[in-house]
Amino acid sequence: MTNPVIRALLRTKELSILLVTVAVAIYFSVTSSAFNTSENYHTIAQFFTPWAMVAAGEVMLLICGEIDLSAGFVFTLAPFMLVIFQNNGAPLWLALIATLVLCALVGALNGIIHAWLGLPSFVTTLGMAFLLEGLSLILSNGAPVSAPRGDWVVTVFGGARWSELIWAVVIIVVMQVLLSGTRFGVYTQATGGNRLGAAESGIKTNRVKIVNFAITSTLAGLAGIIDGLRVGSFDPTNGGFNTMFFAVAAAVIGGTALIGGSGTVVGALLGALLLGIVYDGFNLTGVSANPFDVVLGAAILVAMLLNVNLTKLRKRSRT
Repeated sequence: MTNPVIRALLRTKELSILLVTVAVAIYFSVTSSAFNTSENYHTIAQFFTPWAMVAAGEVMLLICGEIDLSAGFVFTLAPFMLVIFQNNGAPLWLALIATLVLCALVGALNGIIHAWLGLPSFVTTLGMAFLLEGLSLILSNGAPVSAPRGDWVVTVFGGARWSELIWAVVIIVVMQVLLSGTRFGVYTQATGGNRLGAAESGIKTNRVKIVNFAITSTLAGLAGIIDGLRVGSFDPTNGGFNTMFFAVAAAVIGGTALIGGSGTVVGALLGALLLGIVYDGFNLTGVSANPFDVVLGAAILVAMLLNVNLTKLRKRSRT
């Protein structure tokens, strides 16, 4: 019989990534006196919060056994749609709602093409990614656009000092509750774990996937708007595959299985935080940014090995 404390720890999916994140934070605290300052904490937040917000949606899709490669370009396009709605006379709050509705429709379209036409989500969202990239360049003329100013919407959605971090935490909490505390979350896990069995039990698996595609695009669009309002400028080169891959990496490092069936939104937040700390720590300690991708690749491989072995240990602890 396994010790009850050990058994409880093994059931905590986020434990391994939490320990690694704390260890890395301690390391950079020791090696750089500038790490533990309010300004540096704010810098770290600027790095990881967009990845965390996008990852919150990607986790749901990965659990379904799918992926959205276009999320980073929804992140890019959404701010320019906001500007278009505002320039056509809509109040900023209404422009924001209209933009998020369009983002949800983009995600739903991805899901419909995948579910009804049978195209793999990789191919569907890859094509959508390039389409959205082209739209972003057309709408912006390939140049940055000034973000709106002087409105309460700006303050709430990115303008206030810590608003981006607050939004990331709120989104993570809401999505984790949706995943682990609602029937839809159970349906999502069942769809990825055993789609045929889920369908036979009455779960509308295609509908579950379409909704999760819509959620992912909506969160990506919101993240792009918040990030742009924080910076004060909307850049057509921001987001893209870079943001999408960091979001997926955060999800995988945080404990979400690429094969579907299991995952944790809180783990994705910790994964994004770990990446942000490493990126920031490299800058503080004078290490070239070039090795960062090496660290990222190694982290994904180690995370996958840990996930596989911890899953085996959890199964043994139940016996």
